[in-house]
Amino acid sequence: MNALVIYNAHLVDETVSSFGAVVCVDGKILAVLQGNYKNRKTAEDSAHAILSENGFVDGDTVDFFDAESLTLTPAFIDMHVHFRDPGLTEKEDLESGLRAAIAGGYGTVVAMPNTKPVVSSAEDALSLVSRAKKIDLCHFYQSVSITRDFLGTDISHLKALDSSAVPLITEDGHDVDSANTMFEAMKTASSKGMIVSCHCEDSSFAKAAAPHRKAALDLMKKYAIPVYGHNVDTGDVPENVHEEIRAELLKANESLYIAENIATMRNIELARMADCHIHICHISTKEAIDAVSYAKEISFDNETSSGNHNGFRVTAEATPHHIALSDEGANIRALVNPPLRSECDRLALIEAIRNGTIDCIATDHAPHTFEDKKNGAPGFTGLECAYSVCNTVLVKSGEISEQDLSRLMSAAPARILHLNKGVFRVGYDADFALLDPNEKRVIHTKDFYSKGKATPFDGKTVFGVVKEVFIDGKKKAL
Repeated sequence: MNALVIYNAHLVDETVSSFGAVVCVDGKILAVLQGNYKNRKTAEDSAHAILSENGFVDGDTVDFFDAESLTLTPAFIDMHVHFRDPGLTEKEDLESGLRAAIAGGYGTVVAMPNTKPVVSSAEDALSLVSRAKKIDLCHFYQSVSITRDFLGTDISHLKALDSSAVPLITEDGHDVDSANTMFEAMKTASSKGMIVSCHCEDSSFAKAAAPHRKAALDLMKKYAIPVYGHNVDTGDVPENVHEEIRAELLKANESLYIAENIATMRNIELARMADCHIHICHISTKEAIDAVSYAKEISFDNETSSGNHNGFRVTAEATPHHIALSDEGANIRALVNPPLRSECDRLALIEAIRNGTIDCIATDHAPHTFEDKKNGAPGFTGLECAYSVCNTVLVKSGEISEQDLSRLMSAAPARILHLNKGVFRVGYDADFALLDPNEKRVIHTKDFYSKGKATPFDGKTVFGVVKEVFIDGKKKAL
């Protein structure tokens, strides 16, 4: 048996905020000790007593790690990443994505299927999982497309899926156009205990937005205004050009606003009828938040009145960029789907985090090459700056506690995915991140392990640094 004891730590999960130590054996938590365990001798005496009671003998390996009074928290869990593997590995590959995850404090990630080819079978998903295990960084799950090859009609491949290996299905990048196809997919997912993760976007309104985005993008290219999501000096560009770019993007965003609201309401109603658990991706509008809040009330009423849950459930995620940024100033040029919204929507998002309407934070880590970003590819790199951004915007500002942030980034996604992770509990997986929440840092994307360098947070000063990550009770080195 192999044991790890992390002592002199400030333990933080969704319910705990205390100095102490954790004792782990063979990748599982054996004991959580709260109190004064700053001294190694104290930690050794307590740990050896616990270990001997559990069958440890002389010769078994016990490693002691001094956390130096830093914050030890369950490793983060991201339900929404794009690793671009297979087929688009110039943007990201499995190894670079997993390294980025570890660098960001993540112990588990769920990858989206919009690769080339699309991941549309259990075999393809499990092949990626097998490759990730060999890389041996963090835990990896691969989602599968709702419709075969994203063609919008065939869902026959869903019958072969097993929820223990493929916890969710999604068409992320766009929505399923046909309501009937989505309904049938939801019924199949419900029968298998799988989550349907929804990119809520009505395609007709998305198409209406496209010409306006293109007009703005053409102007940005003409005047050499970077579209990487960075704030840069554009003082030589005439003011009327800035105004025209903003006007076009506002028109596009108006259509995309309606697109999100309509699709969110549709998918919630379909899930209610299909008795299905849906997860709303990257929620960003006040109206979509209100729809989720009402759906949660209906689900709760059904559960409490009948004595057991009938299967209908709605959970929702928010991204660090929608939490931290609105469409004011240069940010409107940072293209992402859904777009950065108004300050009113951003504040509604934070209130929804506080009141529990939003269950978790997910990065929607979407790496692109600079050339693709120049051509308008939507999305940001997110894994390596998510904790720092959220800690700064939510915790340091006093909006939520550090325990709340742990729930949003660890415990809640673990519960949604039915994983024994995310909290300091005996028998749970020994996946931890060691953090300094008070250390100031400047985000420099050139230092990212991810191949994707485009984020509007490049150059921003934030608080919170990931110092170490432990997966299955073993310290990971990059």
